[in-house]
Amino acid sequence: MTAIKKIGVLTSGGDAPGMNAAIRAVVKAASHFNIEVLGVQKGYYGLIHDIMTPLSNQAVYNIIHRGGTILKSARCLEFKTPEGRQTAMENLKKNEVDALVVIGGDGTFTGARLIGKEFGFPVVGLPGTIDNDLYGTDYTIGYDTAVNTVVSAVDKIRDTAHSHDRIFIVEVMGRDAGFIALRSGMASGAEKILIPETKTYVNELIESLKTGLNEEDNSAIVIVAEGSEYGGAMEVKKIVNDHFPDYDTRVSILGHMQRGGAPSAFDRVLASGLGFQAVKGLTEGQHGVMVGSINRKIVFTPFDKAIKYHKSFNVELKNIAEILSA
Repeated sequence: MTAIKKIGVLTSGGDAPGMNAAIRAVVKAASHFNIEVLGVQKGYYGLIHDIMTPLSNQAVYNIIHRGGTILKSARCLEFKTPEGRQTAMENLKKNEVDALVVIGGDGTFTGARLIGKEFGFPVVGLPGTIDNDLYGTDYTIGYDTAVNTVVSAVDKIRDTAHSHDRIFIVEVMGRDAGFIALRSGMASGAEKILIPETKTYVNELIESLKTGLNEEDNSAIVIVAEGSEYGGAMEVKKIVNDHFPDYDTRVSILGHMQRGGAPSAFDRVLASGLGFQAVKGLTEGQHGVMVGSINRKIVFTPFDKAIKYHKSFNVELKNIAEILSA
């Protein structure tokens, strides 16, 4: 592998708190290894349309605490075609880019895998998604912040629920994974947590609410992942209303607020460490891999595995949450 003199960095897919911290780490690590950096605007769209600008240490000054991504993100159907990827490769060559760091989720890594296999181009990925559903890392960049955002919101909702003896159904992100719902539900003391990974029986949901509703506190919180079998909070509300017609049941859909905001200290440290390791890995010949952290150790997982395999769900944590909510 020839010496790397210039790398490109991009963010793709849904934004996640900590992406800016990762960009900053990539730029500063590259500077340490005497490597230039080009920031690619709007993900793979920027590769195809040649929207790349140099990133210096000064350019990433004072961004570690900012949410979102200074490089912006966009969906790019063109990159899914061989012709689009060929154009992207030509632009990388024209700009004398020797390697690429991509920050995103499985869709981002699918594109990275293709450009690596089709052109033999070195690419390393950073796991940037609030869902925490990527195989090959204990935590993804943005997950901790998203969980804290949900917990903060639910704490406020609980005040209103308690004051008015209401049942609140709170919908959180997680179309295919319930990691946010489980951890935030446990942290906020939710009476029931509904997630895609496990089947929820109506009788169990109703019994949980009956247990939570009493003379001292006639309110309850149900956390629902948007991908649960009931199809989200509105459907769950209908079920609850059928069994508790005398209660005032409300729905709160937190939506995209979970993606925004300043990253937590945990996400800043995680993004910084993984960003540095991505650049270091490229200098040592790593490519076609996602860099992650497992048991506090840096691990490089091939894109094939990171995309194909599903992260193991913590059944024990789910069981504990159910016991503590009883």
